[in-house]
Amino acid sequence: MDKTKTSEKEPKQGRVEALRELPGHILRSLDKNEIRAFLFEDDWPDSLAEKLKGYIIEN
Repeated sequence: MDKTKTSEKEPKQGRVEALRELPGHILRSLDKNEIRAFLFEDDWPDSLAEKLKGYIIEN
């Protein structure tokens, strides 16, 4: 069997722990694409940024 397909990359450091620390009502409001963006991307969709605006610490 040919294994040319790359495996999924690892989440960015600290993101899994941060996701687990979110309040339940916030976590339940996130859809699959928003969770994927939270874990793996630097640029988030506007909907995700809006849902997390009270939990984001700017540098």
